[in-house]
Amino acid sequence: MDMLEDLESLQFAYEMEEEDRSWLYLQGRFRGLMIKGCAHAAFFCKLLCNLRQSLHEKQTSTNLVTASLHDIPDDELKVGIIGGGHLGKQLARVLLGLVPIPAERLRISTRRPETLEDLQKRGVQCFYRNSRLVGWANVIFLCCLPSQLPNICSEIQTSLGKACIIYSFVAAAPIPRLKLLLKHTNILRPQYQCFEGFVNIWGANKEIVAALRDPMILQATCPFNPAGGIILNVKWLEGVFYAALNICTEKAVPHLEALQLLNDLFLSVHSEDCGEEGVSCPQFQLQDFVSQIYAKNLPGKWPFPWFELTAVQLRETPFSGHLLTNTALRDHLMPLYCDLFGISLTKEQQPVASTGSPPQ
Repeated sequence: MDMLEDLESLQFAYEMEEEDRSWLYLQGRFRGLMIKGCAHAAFFCKLLCNLRQSLHEKQTSTNLVTASLHDIPDDELKVGIIGGGHLGKQLARVLLGLVPIPAERLRISTRRPETLEDLQKRGVQCFYRNSRLVGWANVIFLCCLPSQLPNICSEIQTSLGKACIIYSFVAAAPIPRLKLLLKHTNILRPQYQCFEGFVNIWGANKEIVAALRDPMILQATCPFNPAGGIILNVKWLEGVFYAALNICTEKAVPHLEALQLLNDLFLSVHSEDCGEEGVSCPQFQLQDFVSQIYAKNLPGKWPFPWFELTAVQLRETPFSGHLLTNTALRDHLMPLYCDLFGISLTKEQQPVASTGSPPQ
């Protein structure tokens, strides 16, 4: 126990003038954005790890008769972080501690790798060569300053493979600008809306990893939960689904098998309303993700088309209405989110869903 943790004279606001204390909510907002951002990145990586594992097992069982195990490629997720500042460090610790990403599968490119000694001691490679990192990783998290973004994009754009997912935390760079700078469309960018009138639940002294082990804080980070005055735009979640489909397409998985993989990935945690053996669970259909005309003409053995994640997040898709109106789907996604972090929710504990607009 830290005996000094709650000592008033050591608190941030101890010597602030009374008229300045009205701005203290910004400290909670900053911390809440950091916690939610790291939690959603970890959730995304957990999903990709599980999907890649399912694809690997499928390939292993299919090829076992005709190929040795040594002929089947290792398909574990490889994650890179560009930027070793406060966000980059916290994100790395969350990915190592809560996904968990093995240290040998996480690398960081930063101008000052010597400042990441604690992560290097844990086995994380830290260096300064952005193009090298992008050529290696399946997912790249951009944790740089807005002023650094143009140079970084010009460095890495020629090394970006079509399937590499760029996950941007650069709030000042909207999706169209990222697409233009990177000449790339496989980009995810979470967008958060902040509003006043909510209690600061984010704490002050806990590390982000420790905070996300607190069930109350973790539930507050659920994608549909407006707790703490911060809401995640639901278009990010759409992007996550289509990113999973792109991974299946990259592996040439027929679309019917890809749909089953998505059902297993996103609908595996059942709510109390699902009935015995999940007979009342929703199931994804082809027309949930593509137009009815395209679905009608897609041959059964063909994979899904390749989706531009930038377009998914900027426009209405067939999945947009499904995600907003299907309460049974949302009732599965919220328990899944907590379950991936090791927390089980009863129906009464599930947060009230929000779709990304703050209350008036």
